[in-house]
Amino acid sequence: MSSPVPTTPAGLASGTLPPLPHLAALEAESLHIIREVAAEFERPALLFSGGKDSIVMVHLACKAFYPAPPPFPLLHVDTGHNFPEVIAYRDEMVTRLGLRLVVGHVEDAIRRGLVLEEPDTSGATPSRNLAQIPTLLEAIREHRFDALFGGARRDEEKARAKERIFSFRNAMGQWDPRNQRPELWNLYNARIKRSTLASDEGEHIRVFPISNWTEIDVWEYIERERIGVPSIYYSHERPIVIRAGRICPVSDFFPARAGERVETRTVRFRTVGDMTCTAGVDTPGTSPQDIIADIIASPISERGARLDDTFSEAAMEDRKKEGYF
Repeated sequence: MSSPVPTTPAGLASGTLPPLPHLAALEAESLHIIREVAAEFERPALLFSGGKDSIVMVHLACKAFYPAPPPFPLLHVDTGHNFPEVIAYRDEMVTRLGLRLVVGHVEDAIRRGLVLEEPDTSGATPSRNLAQIPTLLEAIREHRFDALFGGARRDEEKARAKERIFSFRNAMGQWDPRNQRPELWNLYNARIKRSTLASDEGEHIRVFPISNWTEIDVWEYIERERIGVPSIYYSHERPIVIRAGRICPVSDFFPARAGERVETRTVRFRTVGDMTCTAGVDTPGTSPQDIIADIIASPISERGARLDDTFSEAAMEDRKKEGYF
């Protein structure tokens, strides 16, 4: 009796494999980039804000090196104006996963005179957004980081769309969109002039492994992988004021002004940043599926509720050129 002829999987007869499903392909690309950085650089770190994109980045980093922990620390530039829920999430996550956390404090930089808090010139609120830049660059010099993972995606904002996956930064930490390296066939140029002492200013690379993801991709991945995120992403009650046409959370450092009415409203936040520049939305959302449906229906872009991007059309690009995330 003859043996049965084995079935040839689809695609193998022609020498090709069927394409991966969409999220699996994005994940595979990101894992490749993260492992490439760990192989090419001496002192990488992962920029962590407590937002959904950096949380997905941590999840990917843990997957990339499992069962070992990621071989690099997280770096959080703490403005001192954070959502309490985000800091609580950060500390719990770091403890649970056994990660190393490096924190650069904007509050400390202000006390030392390294930076100044921006005055209220926009009608919204004083901001520590630009103050994050010198604080970040000081942390890079102190720890001699030569590569920093970031969770930026090209669909977020037009300045983000100009980024390479390996984004070169000069010795001053600055980004020149016209002086970036070609990335052909997923080959990345990791050559830089590294610092030898903490006082030196070496070049470094910002690396964006989820550049090709979209906001919906991120939420579908969060749902698929069952990744927890800070509670502020989902509908909850909190005191707010309406300022400059935006839903702004009230806090000790973001008090109501004369004539403003504090009200308790059910809101959620589509992005997470400094509390003084992050506005809420009042559409319901208690699960990733709800949020995906809302994104599809919303006429407003992801960063449309960010007060820090309303100063000018080139606000993000101007900050990035100075060394922003």
